[in-house]
Amino acid sequence: MNARFPRPALAVVKVGSSSLRGADGRLDQAQVAALTEQVVAARATGTRVVLVSSGAVAAGMGLLGLDRRPLDLPTLQAAAAVGQGELIQAYQQVLTGHGATAAQILLSQDDFIHRGRYLNARTTLHRLLELDALPIINENDAVATDELAYGDNDHLAALVTSMLDADLLVLLSDVAGLYDRDPREAGAQLIHRVDDVAELDLARIGGVGSYVGSGGMRTKVGSARVAAASAAHAVVADARRAQVLPQVLAGAEIGTWFVAAPHRVEARRLWIGYALRAHGRIHVDAGAAQALRSRGVSLLGVGVTRADGRFGVGDAVEVVGPAGAVVARGLSNYEVADVVRLAGRSTGEAAAELGAGYAREVIHRDDLVVFSR
Repeated sequence: MNARFPRPALAVVKVGSSSLRGADGRLDQAQVAALTEQVVAARATGTRVVLVSSGAVAAGMGLLGLDRRPLDLPTLQAAAAVGQGELIQAYQQVLTGHGATAAQILLSQDDFIHRGRYLNARTTLHRLLELDALPIINENDAVATDELAYGDNDHLAALVTSMLDADLLVLLSDVAGLYDRDPREAGAQLIHRVDDVAELDLARIGGVGSYVGSGGMRTKVGSARVAAASAAHAVVADARRAQVLPQVLAGAEIGTWFVAAPHRVEARRLWIGYALRAHGRIHVDAGAAQALRSRGVSLLGVGVTRADGRFGVGDAVEVVGPAGAVVARGLSNYEVADVVRLAGRSTGEAAAELGAGYAREVIHRDDLVVFSR
């Protein structure tokens, strides 16, 4: 059988918290050891690996005697602070037996937004790989705010994949892959290959998974989409399947394969479309939504119906069509109150009624990332 793709030179491997938590509520040391051994084997075959590991909150839950993932941010951060040390120690214990070294890296989405921090993080990760250390990345959960609320380690792994120009993103989870419906339903079928995420019926995909983890299949599909746009393949697979990582790296038909796009999306557009947090929404009519998708134009005030949120000049916003679907993301040329004033007005009308300063586009096409669906 032909391999799905050539053996990657560099792979980003993400493992979810639900795949690292044992039945006793503590970190599953045996599972951590098994996955670490697979990473060591991958490195021995010539594939460099960056590991993005959840599990700090789950480990902290066990140490603090918590039965359920906390709902309030202070307790989440406390659990992360307590558990992070145990998590990295579990990995290092196995690596030490192979003469290898772990390098703990704590990142947040801000590290992808600010160019100086982005470049520094990328340089550090490349240098660690040159020194044959294993970078182990987690979100900076002990001090993060929005990151913990959204549980973005899948998203973080996709951004790391783009940052490092990796060949493959592996999302190891507690499910075998993406199904054509909720896998708990009778007749659910595993989807082995996805050539275009836009062709998926996302309405049938489940949301948040187990109570330990904070991500879900929708998040994984979104992360695979980012990786594919970065010209990297992505695979979602079961973390507890025996020797899952060697099989995925060998291109075996394991889990769901998201095929890499033939051309990499320009880095700034990936940044606008996926790295920045949206501070609000600009709602547009059907004509504007169609024009954005089919003609690659700028967003003008005449197509805007309303705006909400708290955004200013230069902030990222979502552009939403009349049915509620996100059509695009971009950087607004106006604060929210001014977008409301511009709604429904042509450029000429806006300049005549509001002043010459309102003759600009709401979002210029160079600052706009349009989604196919």
